[in-house]
Amino acid sequence: MTIKDIAAYCNVSVSTVSRVLNDHPDVSASVRRQVLDAVEAFHYVPNASARDLVRTPADTIGLIAKGIGNPFYTEIIWAIEEEIRRAGYTLVMSQIKTEDDELKAGAELVRSKRLKGLIFLGGRFDYGREVREILGVPFVCCTFTNRFGTLEEDTFSSVSIDDEAAAFEAVSHLIENGHKEIAILLDDKSDHSISELRYRGYEAALRKAGLSPDPNLVIEVGDYEMASAYRGVSGLIRSGRAFTAIFATSDAQALAAMKALTDAGKGLPDDCSVIAIDGIDFSEYASPTLTTLVQPRRELGSEAASLLLGMIAGKESEQKVLPTTLRRGGSVRRL
Repeated sequence: MTIKDIAAYCNVSVSTVSRVLNDHPDVSASVRRQVLDAVEAFHYVPNASARDLVRTPADTIGLIAKGIGNPFYTEIIWAIEEEIRRAGYTLVMSQIKTEDDELKAGAELVRSKRLKGLIFLGGRFDYGREVREILGVPFVCCTFTNRFGTLEEDTFSSVSIDDEAAAFEAVSHLIENGHKEIAILLDDKSDHSISELRYRGYEAALRKAGLSPDPNLVIEVGDYEMASAYRGVSGLIRSGRAFTAIFATSDAQALAAMKALTDAGKGLPDDCSVIAIDGIDFSEYASPTLTTLVQPRRELGSEAASLLLGMIAGKESEQKVLPTTLRRGGSVRRL
């Protein structure tokens, strides 16, 4: 899709489309809306300037990191960069907000930097078949898979953990320690993403133990921000609902939960046990140390880079699942 195609589709001139894209005021509201709707519908990405294209080397690989400032990403990025540089490529990275569209950001980076390939660090689990046309280069999903999408697996590679299995193990660990009233702290249990998969593992572990999931112990906070997790756990405490443990779907959420519990005068783990998934460095130095399922971050990054380099060289795509490791901290006690 080119600017000429957009112009022909909207029955306007190329210069009119250009003025809309550059936010010039001399375009009617109706025409502006028509052009912007077409741009959105056809996933059109404006061409970069010729100067940028000349300056950009042709041996460049892109990395889109979704979630600005996410501490979980640091070691993964280091590992990706190390592998890419070792192979003689240049890595360019773009960090976007959690709510931003990584596909649009990726397409813009592909066009502006003439990328050979692309790695998405964090992203949606529901890519459709149109992604091939949007990107046009080999790409790898790192830390997530296309579990809820329709894009064929032979068109991309991925490396991740089994989120459902990790959640099952975490909750089973609580149950093995005598806990029955277990709350879950997550974004949205129906988000077609990590939260939904980890919620499924939570439910499966409860049901296997003969326990019925209690909807009153599901803390959906709408994002992965620590402030939201803190408010969610504080709300559960104020509700008076009995619980002896919390399974948080990320370490960052767990750390916020631990603060909410201590601020409410509850002891850890005497009054409430906490377990999570991730294994970020901060959680090892919490007091008490957080019990968590550690993701192999360096391996995730190395595998993502290796998979992409293989696809660029003509190898077939591959979906890899790496194991997690239970780190026993001091935040879980036996009842």
